[in-house]
Amino acid sequence: MDLYFSPLACSMATRVALYEAGAEANYLEVDPPTKKVLKDGSDFRTVNPIGLVPTLRTDEGMVLTENAAILQYVADRFPQAGLGASAGIERTRLHQWLCFIGTELHKGLFIPVLDRKAPQEAKAYALEKNLSRLDYLDKYLEGREFLLDHFSVADAYLVTVINWTMATPPIELAKWPNVKAYYERLRQRPSIAKAIAEEFELYKAELARKKAAA
Repeated sequence: MDLYFSPLACSMATRVALYEAGAEANYLEVDPPTKKVLKDGSDFRTVNPIGLVPTLRTDEGMVLTENAAILQYVADRFPQAGLGASAGIERTRLHQWLCFIGTELHKGLFIPVLDRKAPQEAKAYALEKNLSRLDYLDKYLEGREFLLDHFSVADAYLVTVINWTMATPPIELAKWPNVKAYYERLRQRPSIAKAIAEEFELYKAELARKKAAA
């Protein structure tokens, strides 16, 4: 299968999930400004017209988009890794957390704050409105190791998003001790440590390309 990704973007969650599963995949880096696939210079938008990562091409040739959907596909494709949840309320809880991370944290909080073109007023509004989501998460994580009763694709997604706090100074994890402890603990997990280390090096190369093109 082929995973189209950009360094340290939300696509890193799928890399973590694939590492957890011990699955083989081709990792195809997409340059965010140009939407070019670095391996061959092709236009990523011929694969995903919206131009967003992650995008996954399965072994059967099907193209999947949207982070939550791809993560659940990986969990179902490699059930032996235990990244999903059983049918019924547990699977519903997994859906709940994937939706919460994707809408309340990823899109609601972090994207406005990370957007270099967003007015300061928009950033301030996003912080005022959505920091309460971290309050909720902090309370939930008290005494818990994972979001469910085991490591799941929701944890892979949450760690990926929390990792963005290194680029968002207004969101200081010390204010949410349970979230901070969760993040620091899971960063030591081999699949996550490997993914962050690899993608951080690719991210530095991405920044160097941007600087050279400026």
